[in-house]
Amino acid sequence: MTTLTLKLRLLAAALCFTAAAGTVPLASAETVRWSRSSDAATLDPHSVNTGTNINVSHQLYEPLVLRDIQGKLIPALATTWKLTSDPTVWEFKLRPGVKFHNGATLTADDVVFSLERAMAPSSGFKSLLASIEKISASDNLTVQIKTKGPNLILPDNLVNIFIVNAAWSKANKAELPQDEKSAVENHYTRNVNGTGPYVLASREQDARTVLKLFPDYWGKGQVPLQVTELVFLPIKSPATRVAALLSGEVDFLQDVPVQDIARLQGTQSLRVNEGAENRTIFLGLNVGAEPLKYADVKDKNPLADPRVRQAFNLAIDRDAIKRAVMRGMSQPAGIISPPFVHGYEKAFDQYPKPDANQAKKLLADAGYPNGFGITLHCPNDRYVNDEAICTALSGFLGRIGVKATVAARPIALHSAAINSADTDFYLFGWGVPTFDSAYIFDYLVYTRGKDGRGATNATRYSNPALDRQILSLSSESDVAKRDATLHDIWSVVQKEQIYIPLHNQVLHYAMKRTLDIPIDPMNYVFFKNVKVGAK
Repeated sequence: MTTLTLKLRLLAAALCFTAAAGTVPLASAETVRWSRSSDAATLDPHSVNTGTNINVSHQLYEPLVLRDIQGKLIPALATTWKLTSDPTVWEFKLRPGVKFHNGATLTADDVVFSLERAMAPSSGFKSLLASIEKISASDNLTVQIKTKGPNLILPDNLVNIFIVNAAWSKANKAELPQDEKSAVENHYTRNVNGTGPYVLASREQDARTVLKLFPDYWGKGQVPLQVTELVFLPIKSPATRVAALLSGEVDFLQDVPVQDIARLQGTQSLRVNEGAENRTIFLGLNVGAEPLKYADVKDKNPLADPRVRQAFNLAIDRDAIKRAVMRGMSQPAGIISPPFVHGYEKAFDQYPKPDANQAKKLLADAGYPNGFGITLHCPNDRYVNDEAICTALSGFLGRIGVKATVAARPIALHSAAINSADTDFYLFGWGVPTFDSAYIFDYLVYTRGKDGRGATNATRYSNPALDRQILSLSSESDVAKRDATLHDIWSVVQKEQIYIPLHNQVLHYAMKRTLDIPIDPMNYVFFKNVKVGAK
């Protein structure tokens, strides 16, 4: 590929790099040009609950507590937190002197406003806060959160609940989060006023976002802050992303295509880091609608039959996906929970060997001896080789007579369709920032829209008895009883097969050698911690 061709491709991808006379200016030591496969759908920190959105928000906003790279809770805007003498009340002491980007000082009222905003119906984070009964400010730097019962993991649920400025929100008529299912924007969609280490300098959606170091950031002297300018460049095409890194037009590539890992590892000027992600890739099946919208069976729902779901599971060769699609960079799974998560049991993490003959028999027994046609909705810019995985799945299902037509689309459209339950059969990925199974159950298993939970349950599965058990997880103070309930819930989820687990992702970050950014299990990068000039 010629230099000119490369530049034309980069321009076509709307990278908007500044190039003059056929050369690309070198970035300063303090600038990091960061590329991923997709952009944040919005800058509203309480709107879209996806990894890309959250990762961008972590540069601009901050929660009360964070996790370090080992998964341990650490202070952020709260310096301490504890259960009070009332086991339903958590108390958080705020860091004094914290400034928002507009110069306002953080107070407890901002925290109360932010948490209530994140509980609104249009928030993608509301399920995390569904156990909360009341939030109040005891004084200017103290917040108390009362839950509907003793919630042992409430602080874990707050790691991605970002704090905004109440007065600024009200002045700009943005009291409620942007609704992901609507095209209507609010002031937060394109504007930022957080306490984070970076301020928004400019933004071109899906092309280029520039962040500058916040001069009044409270963490000066506590974290490196060596990256003083961050240029975020979403590049959908895997080949173009890699070409940009190799040419020096990108410094850090977060979404590394598996087919290019060996090549990048062999490039002397680059560093490639590897690690397991706290995320499972799986298939969701609409078991509740009658009939399906995206299938050629119009008189009933074939996915409602457990035998059909079992047939789908038996048709899939996870080891072949690992070998041929993921180039060895995946961990085949039998449960929609990575090993990082509390409640995970190895006994549940067993997946069947592919058996096309048995799958065909199950389909015939269910009344589909010739199979049927169905659309497999798939993202094409979010997970490692997501569209290629769907293509392979279509082939496996074709062997048992199921004609799965792959419909690939950007993650912004895909996640919106899942959140509005406008899909019957879909590939999705789920990370668990709380490191607890309740997060999986609250979003993916609980009856959709009931009690503020089930927001991402596009399967339409509803089990009132299971709902009651899931609900009890946020109010059970006996650890042993809670763990027993986790086991019981997982037993039902595994038996019902409303989801078909595929694998846990293995991540790779590629970067220029002067950077050394480790893999975070949640696939978040905190650029305030990045040191420039690594050996």
